[in-house]
Amino acid sequence: MTSSPTGSPEVLCIGESMALFVPAEPGPPDEVRTWLRTIGGAESNVACHLPALGVPSGWVSAVGDDPFGRALVREIASAGVDVRGVVVDPTRPTGLYVKESGAGGSPVRYYRSGSAASGMGPELVSRLDFSGVRVLHLSGITPALSDSCLALVRALLDRPRGDLLVSFDVNHRPALWAGRDQSVLAELAGKADLVLTGDDEAERVWGTGDPARLRALLPGPRTLVVKHGERGATLVEGSAEPLFAPALRVDVVEPVGAGDAFAAGFLAATLRGADPLTRLRRGHLQAAATLLTQDDVGVPLAEAVVTKLVRADADSWGSFRLTGEGVVVT
Repeated sequence: MTSSPTGSPEVLCIGESMALFVPAEPGPPDEVRTWLRTIGGAESNVACHLPALGVPSGWVSAVGDDPFGRALVREIASAGVDVRGVVVDPTRPTGLYVKESGAGGSPVRYYRSGSAASGMGPELVSRLDFSGVRVLHLSGITPALSDSCLALVRALLDRPRGDLLVSFDVNHRPALWAGRDQSVLAELAGKADLVLTGDDEAERVWGTGDPARLRALLPGPRTLVVKHGERGATLVEGSAEPLFAPALRVDVVEPVGAGDAFAAGFLAATLRGADPLTRLRRGHLQAAATLLTQDDVGVPLAEAVVTKLVRADADSWGSFRLTGEGVVVT
């Protein structure tokens, strides 16, 4: 469908991306007449962040043989993402959703029933090229789309992985799981090597958002990251004590996509072999850049700024605030 970067991706992300419509003018949604079409999807968001962070990435999904599908594959590729594994479904449409933007939250309306991506199944695994892939990134959205998508995620988690690291972002969407067995989500997360979850969604899935209690319920994954919204995130890894890192204070424009940005920053730093605090701060900084925009994928902060902030002591980190004009000290 479009050209892709040469070479193998280090991170392979698998999951649905959709055409996304956001208001192009202020006002109540039922009065907005002009909408901007962009793209959105948890796994493709992660994939789009990574090349700017120096990590080659690939994205695999299915799209319809329609203008929305062609546009979103083209746009994801333009971020430097390898899209050669994308399947074009001749009969099912590309999904879409509408987002009503706002700093306090963004109601989202999905139109994805019967989408091309919901038709993915375990047969896709044999078509994937894992040469050079160091991380396979999945989310809890995909298994909620259909029984065949659930079978696909199970097949990916059950395949021999060798040195491959499997990352699983819980991304619990209550509407998608309505009427489905949510214990499946806990089962899938337990098979991953690295699990990312918000404390609120962990409360819904496991009955607790406390990192220590959650760790006891998730003994399998080596790495567990529990995000606490604007407060920060906790890393529990191996036998080490839990490490909490406060988030950077940000003048939020729109919050959707920040979790995917955090995942990308954290994964990129993990692949570089960074220490635990740096990995968490890199996640926070990538999320902060996205919080400053209405887009699901924001422009990364300048590396010189990131380096300065990552190396800051605790007091200095707490004094920084990220605004549309840059970093200010309060």
